[in-house]
Amino acid sequence: MATDEDVLSNFNPSGPGIRHQLFGLPFGVDEASMVIVPAPWEVTVSYHAGTASGPQAILDASLQVDLFIKDIPDAWKLGMAMLPIPPDIIEENKQLRELAAQHIKRVEHNEDIGSDDATLGKINTGCERFNIYIKTTTKRLLDAGKLVGLVGGDHSTALGFMRALSEKYDRFGVLQIDAHADLRKSYEGLTYSHASVMYNALKIPGVGKVVQVGIRDYCEEEHEVMDRAMGRIVTFFDQDIKAARYAGSPWGKMCEKIINQLPGLVYISFDIDGLDPKLCPNTGTPVPGGLEFDEAVYLLSQLVKSGKRIIGFDVSEVSPGNDDWDANVGARILYQLSCWMAVSWEKLKLGK
Repeated sequence: MATDEDVLSNFNPSGPGIRHQLFGLPFGVDEASMVIVPAPWEVTVSYHAGTASGPQAILDASLQVDLFIKDIPDAWKLGMAMLPIPPDIIEENKQLRELAAQHIKRVEHNEDIGSDDATLGKINTGCERFNIYIKTTTKRLLDAGKLVGLVGGDHSTALGFMRALSEKYDRFGVLQIDAHADLRKSYEGLTYSHASVMYNALKIPGVGKVVQVGIRDYCEEEHEVMDRAMGRIVTFFDQDIKAARYAGSPWGKMCEKIINQLPGLVYISFDIDGLDPKLCPNTGTPVPGGLEFDEAVYLLSQLVKSGKRIIGFDVSEVSPGNDDWDANVGARILYQLSCWMAVSWEKLKLGK
């Protein structure tokens, strides 16, 4: 927990929050136990853009999140803060996104594009620079003893963070909540596509297993990757989850099966489109089906109560659209992830 007694005693968690502060909390990065890294990046998006605005939108919406959680009554005392959103990353994203849009248009028109194409090379190189930035930033915070989360941006933003965690932990599992498998070797020629993040994650030495939940939009190539993974990828398809529910099996039983597939250390990769699209209508690639908000939170709570430890997480693909509904949901997912991660580290305690 944050230990500055003046901060804790002078803040009223039931009153208005502090504008421009994550969840309206009175903590800077130095005082906070949990630090969120903003990743305003959407270079490789293939359908709707807007996720680069996700970090700012979630920060703004977080002011309206009530801080009390019945199961974790002192949650806000953990101390949470977000790093400043870097303007140079926003600018580089803008420039590379324009190049990527031109490249994708050429792909869609069946133009012959070689692997040595100059535009493609600039995009892939720029994305790798971004991965290095995320790895360096998250590693610095991990080394400082902070709990760390990341807010995208598109789903590709998580790769650098998982690389940093691989240098701290010999082996961990990934719990991926998502509509998409993200197991394409590359997509539209883009090595670091949002559609390839889990394929790339499986190259990281520390990633021992990927457990996917809610998957309902995937291609034959990705299904073959699952089949060849020899148990390293375990997928709970949305279709099968729903079929079990229709046959009378409770969600709690399914959560037990999911959790039993995970090792003791878990990274959570939460693509917001893993939820029912009524909760994220402006996300880049919405898909019918998915989890309800409370189902996702229940899975998180049961994961932690089982004794698993959350070593990091990302919330990705939140696009604010023309209103703040997606950001509103994204901010609440971020708060729940942060608090349950802290419980798993015994920095927060469950209520009686």
